Amino acid sequence: MKPDILLYTTSWCPYCRRAKTLLQEKGVQWNEIDIEVDPDNRQAMMEASGRNTVPQIFINGTHVGGSDELFELDVRGELDKLLGRTPPAI
Repeated sequence: MKPDILLYTTSWCPYCRRAKTLLQEKGVQWNEIDIEVDPDNRQAMMEASGRNTVPQIFINGTHVGGSDELFELDVRGELDKLLGRTPPAI
């Protein structure tokens, strides 16, 4: 099953670029909502995540958090599981 990934971002955010790079390396696609384009998107992000910083990342409807949390999941091997992938052998 293909994971459903949603990222709330801004065009200038280095943490957003970092998160997208990791997801790209994992070979997955995502839907991206730039919260600067429409103020309603920022409000929707804050209501869904309880946070006002970007990126805010959701995988299969679960709020993962921001870039740091995404990378922590990857280090623990849990990101691949969320993405429906087999973690690489160590």
